Amino acid sequence: MGSILDDIKGEFAKTNNAVVKLILLNVFVFVVVIILYIVFTLSENSAYYQWVMEQLSLPADINAFIYKPWTLLTNFFVHQGPFHIFFNMLTLYWFGQVIEEYIGSRRLVALFILGGLAGGLLFLGMYNLLPYFQKELNTNLIGASGAVYAVILGAATLLPEHTFYLILLGPVRLKYIAAFCIVISMAQLVGANAGGNLAHLAGAMLGFGFIKALKNGNDWGKPIYAAGAFFEKIFQPKPDVRVPQRARATATKTTHRQASIKESTTVEIPNQDEIDAILDKISKSGYESLSREEKQKLYKASQQ
Repeated sequence: MGSILDDIKGEFAKTNNAVVKLILLNVFVFVVVIILYIVFTLSENSAYYQWVMEQLSLPADINAFIYKPWTLLTNFFVHQGPFHIFFNMLTLYWFGQVIEEYIGSRRLVALFILGGLAGGLLFLGMYNLLPYFQKELNTNLIGASGAVYAVILGAATLLPEHTFYLILLGPVRLKYIAAFCIVISMAQLVGANAGGNLAHLAGAMLGFGFIKALKNGNDWGKPIYAAGAFFEKIFQPKPDVRVPQRARATATKTTHRQASIKESTTVEIPNQDEIDAILDKISKSGYESLSREEKQKLYKASQQ
């Protein structure tokens, strides 16, 4: 058990691995929910478990949501059932790696969160505006599907010709996988999981718009970055350390150097020599031999 905890701590200590961190966070919440379910069920206090779930899931009724606004965020970190979380996290791992390799971890987190928020907002809007859905206002929304769909469409918009090798199907391009996911969600808008499919479509639209805006120089993730920086300052306050006068110049240089290393999502536009070297490496060793930075440079060059 100690070894597992050490591995988890090691993953969170790393940079540029937002995919793993998001998966671990979702799994952690899932395990806590399962433990609570077992404890409350065995102690014959199932009402307490229902209360906990009501504090985490997004209610369709806007009047109930007003008293629990945090559920707009918490709902897409909560899953019920192993298959529910397994397929969401597996999909996040596949498509999240594409996003992370090309535009960085920070933007993957922003895309995931914004997709989840978009799914919740459309869910609330449709269930309170359309008469068809108003008959089911006792419905709640949970699961990361909306956020995952944002990642799927984001990856397909970013690299539509990128190929995944699927079992029994062979090579399939991202644009076709994304199109299939959208068609399936649209076909299930009228059914038992209508709310979840509304979240899918909202996340998909957000993912498409996020990448299109990014290509035009507009980063929709800035509010998420700002919020992350704010909470990082709160929970990780800097110690009050006096620096001798002679060491200040060195410390300042070190701080700037660390800041430049930390900002992994910023990649300079490569010159023609760098592009030629990357293309030569692809011809000799294949695309998968490229480092993360080289892939980001190649993507950056393709946008010029």
